[in-house]
Amino acid sequence: MERNEPCWCGSGQKYKKCHMSIDQKIMMHADRGEITPSRDMLKTPQQIEAIRKSADLNTAVLDHVAEHIKIGMSTAEINRLVHDYTIGHGGIPAPLDYQGFPKSVCTSLNNEVCHGIPAEDIILKDGDIINVDVSTILDGYFSDASRMFMLGNVSERARKLVAVTAECVDLGLSEAKPWNHLGDIADAINSHAKANGYSVVEEIGGHGVGLEFHEDPWVSYVSPKGTEMLLVSGMMFTIEPMINEGAPDFYVDQKNNWTIYTKDNGLSAQIEYMVLITENGAEVLTR
Repeated sequence: MERNEPCWCGSGQKYKKCHMSIDQKIMMHADRGEITPSRDMLKTPQQIEAIRKSADLNTAVLDHVAEHIKIGMSTAEINRLVHDYTIGHGGIPAPLDYQGFPKSVCTSLNNEVCHGIPAEDIILKDGDIINVDVSTILDGYFSDASRMFMLGNVSERARKLVAVTAECVDLGLSEAKPWNHLGDIADAINSHAKANGYSVVEEIGGHGVGLEFHEDPWVSYVSPKGTEMLLVSGMMFTIEPMINEGAPDFYVDQKNNWTIYTKDNGLSAQIEYMVLITENGAEVLTR
């Protein structure tokens, strides 16, 4: 672009005062052979504001679940909480009918790694740990986050797994800043998990989000530091490692073709943040 043209991002500023220096720096990293984001992976100010509204609703849905989740309720009741609250506030549950997924939320218990399908006969029991993964569409914009809930008298091994998973996500977040790499996030997560005797699921990662449910980049949590895509202001993606207390191996339920279980029947935990890379670091949009 010419220096004095309006910037491509729609900010209203001239290119030279907006994205010109960033674009030049991206080109410098690309010339070094690094993986760099395409321009369409960088959200514009207008897109970011619209996505923030979706993310606010997503957070409110998770807060609603947190207020009502309890021992004795079914995971189908969690699904109704999510569905009714989302629809009642003008949103659409993104998982519903996504590639055939039959419910409005994923509820993954104990040895379920992810994609647990809510059901009337799955009852929350004392000592359970459960991941509730909420994704929301509002006015065509997507958001995504999940939380772990511990019910009643949870074992020390389960508490530690959940606590370390939270630490892993926060350590990954600390590396989510411009001109770092996705591998820096992964290394922080994987190193901390391993230091505590856990493993990180390798084949399932995070993803870009905002304009679609799943966008580029795919986010690994086992890559070495300094590798993978360059982080640039305007990128938006999830940090959502799946931490297993045993081996990282898993299998898919052959009956529903969705729910993923640990192969060794060990516990698994996941916490998901949706983040925006800014000029100074990362903004958590929903958690």
